[in-house]
Amino acid sequence: MTINHKLILNEVKDYLFIALGLAIYTISFTVFLMPYQIVAGGVTGLSAIIYYATGFHLENTYIIINGLLLIVALKILGWKFLMKTIFAIFTLYFMLKFAQDILPKQENGLPFKLMGEGQDFMSMIIGCVMTGIALATVFMNNGSTGGTDIIAASVNKFHPNVTLGNVLIVADFCIIGSCMFFPQFGTYMERAHKVMFGFCVMTMENYVLDYVMNARRQSVQFMIFSQKWQEIANAIGTQMNHGVTILDGHGWYTGRQMKVLCILAKKNESINMFRLIKMIDPNAFVSQSSVIGVYGEGFDEMHVKLKEQKKKKMKIVFATNNQNKLTEVRNILGNQFEVVSLKDIGCHEDIPEKGQTLKDNALIKAQYVYDKYHVNCFADDTGLECEALGGAPGVYSARYAGGVGHDSEANMKKLLHELANNNNRKARFRTVIALIIDGKVTTFEGIVNGDIITEKRGGQGFGYDPIFQPEGYNKTFAELGVDIKNQISHRARATQKLVEYLKTL
Repeated sequence: MTINHKLILNEVKDYLFIALGLAIYTISFTVFLMPYQIVAGGVTGLSAIIYYATGFHLENTYIIINGLLLIVALKILGWKFLMKTIFAIFTLYFMLKFAQDILPKQENGLPFKLMGEGQDFMSMIIGCVMTGIALATVFMNNGSTGGTDIIAASVNKFHPNVTLGNVLIVADFCIIGSCMFFPQFGTYMERAHKVMFGFCVMTMENYVLDYVMNARRQSVQFMIFSQKWQEIANAIGTQMNHGVTILDGHGWYTGRQMKVLCILAKKNESINMFRLIKMIDPNAFVSQSSVIGVYGEGFDEMHVKLKEQKKKKMKIVFATNNQNKLTEVRNILGNQFEVVSLKDIGCHEDIPEKGQTLKDNALIKAQYVYDKYHVNCFADDTGLECEALGGAPGVYSARYAGGVGHDSEANMKKLLHELANNNNRKARFRTVIALIIDGKVTTFEGIVNGDIITEKRGGQGFGYDPIFQPEGYNKTFAELGVDIKNQISHRARATQKLVEYLKTL
């Protein structure tokens, strides 16, 4: 049988059992509740109250109210959600109408009292047990009787914190309490009596509903002690399609090691479980205990809402006092991390960059900060590497023109002079980032290829940006602007690798 065939059969089964549940509900309502004018919650209960007070047919009120609710709910909840509800509403409408037509009538037009005169309470108990079983049958087969269920689902969609149960309880209290406003029900004391009966109906009905649904889901735990534990585990896995957990046990008096099988199963599987165990090992020692709930694959789903916890940003030091670089990295990282500079942690030293490579310098700076300030940190070193100059200025890019400070104008002037008579203008920017988290060192590299143009263009960026034109663009970094540069630059590519790594921690 294909998966599609199984899905179709499951759908057919759902509709058949929903119809069965509605038939039980119709019998209980028309035979045990209506004859004694016992009120209940839901749209059916409201329809009954209107019928008792005005004589307007119950099934007509039921279909009118549900029709209006469906029109509103279709837009909110959609067709897929409401298909079985629509089926249930119209099926219950015709069943209520048919039942009232075939049942013998009292003088007041209500169905005859099967339990006899003065048996209101007993009739209420039987009716509530049957309606509870009926509703459980409908709900366990993915159905709904509409009415206040539609209201509850619609409210819950826009206000997830308001549970379905709370909406239904409020609606039922309002419906049953409305009896107090119908003089046709007699004096205030008589109306109060009817309201109290209604609350009893609501309580008993919900109790039976919960009992039936929970009994179906009730689970048990088996602890099996047997020398034939392997055979039992294989049989349970293959014949009952159940997972088995094997625990190591130690007999205190015997001093022997043994295996203990632990199985969680539905209560209605208990007989088959015992039969299977007895067939393999009649002398097995078996402990069975009830469990409050089992949640996970093969059992119930955990229906809880987790409070959204605001994740605390990771604080990390960027080992630089270059405000341009700090701003650029912060823009690339966005608000995912709290990036602070050396100045923010009180470090005002000019960390010597004596490495022979970009990676060496990045590691020197990061290790210096980590060892002295004991904070998670990262450092970078960036170099412009020209093909015609054998990779120069490379690691000396910041001080290419000599001197103590970072003189960008002097650096660019020297580079343009050295390439003035060279047709090979190919170059690349390369950034290496060294990260130290709890003593662990990781490095990341970002490269962007391009060309050195013959004169400066653009007023944004810093360093060599006005004379570097990235591959695929006809503008320099200084002309492209911060937003584009932060997407394609060497530092952006290295930083993105850093971010992906930090997300895994």
